[in-house]
Amino acid sequence: MSVPATERRPEWLRIRLRTTEEFAEVRRMMDGLSLTTVCEEARCPNIYECWSNRTATFMVLGEVCTRRCGFCAVTSGLPSLPPDPAEPRKVAEAVRDLGLAYAVITSVDRDDLPDGGAGHFARVIEAVHGMNPACGVEVLTPDFKGVPDALATILGARPEVFSHNMETVARLYRSARPGSRYEGSLELLRAAAVERDRAASSPAGADTRAGAGAAPYAFRVKTSLMAGLGETDAELREAFRDIRSAGVEVLAIGQYLQPTKEHLPVARFVTPAEFDALREDALALGFVHVVAGPLVRSSYKAHEHRPDPRPLHIT
Repeated sequence: MSVPATERRPEWLRIRLRTTEEFAEVRRMMDGLSLTTVCEEARCPNIYECWSNRTATFMVLGEVCTRRCGFCAVTSGLPSLPPDPAEPRKVAEAVRDLGLAYAVITSVDRDDLPDGGAGHFARVIEAVHGMNPACGVEVLTPDFKGVPDALATILGARPEVFSHNMETVARLYRSARPGSRYEGSLELLRAAAVERDRAASSPAGADTRAGAGAAPYAFRVKTSLMAGLGETDAELREAFRDIRSAGVEVLAIGQYLQPTKEHLPVARFVTPAEFDALREDALALGFVHVVAGPLVRSSYKAHEHRPDPRPLHIT
């Protein structure tokens, strides 16, 4: 049974610091390339584990988000700078220098840009693929608020995984995601799933750059949810059904942790056993891959649900 948030943080949520030489090396590299990572900006509890294993999630399009979500530690406001035209190259170089076989790219919301930042996302994907031909790319994007062709622009760069986070259940959107709509996020995921199925079944979707006889372009669609914001298990399971009905294949479920006292409070701490039960319920709906646990975040061990045995993008 869940632990009330008024009690001390449970043992399973205590994080062991691992400031290894690998961790220090990744930090030096990010600082040297003037890159931002969601690992730092969102105060991810897995930063020591991931950076010690020489993996990171890159956050592009600056450090200021045009939305003000009640759960997020990223700075909100009106960005004063345009996207850095050198950022795609910098991210590609970092992926190369880290020796990554799989890279996750996310961003702040950029409602101030006409395309919501979709074109910049595409340039980052293309740069990573171009400099790192065997590297798979997962993108975790904003909802783009219905910007025409934003999804097509990103999928045109052929990421291996397209991800957009639902974050929470429909009832809590007003407090947790005041700049977003539950149905809007679902519709973006549904549109991505439609494009996935169309590309996979169409000879015209084949990646000619991979050579003669290449398989059609294939990618997976993914989202994430938090538990502990005040939702019920029944509401979570209803969200699972909505998400699966939209055609999403991969689902991550983790514990919400309040980043500062200014953010939404934690309503409950969900136990590891409860996360196991939620995972089984989601798998029963037909998801290809579900990862669930107290410290799970959307990009945690993302390489484990790469589109395998589907072929990686080859340039």
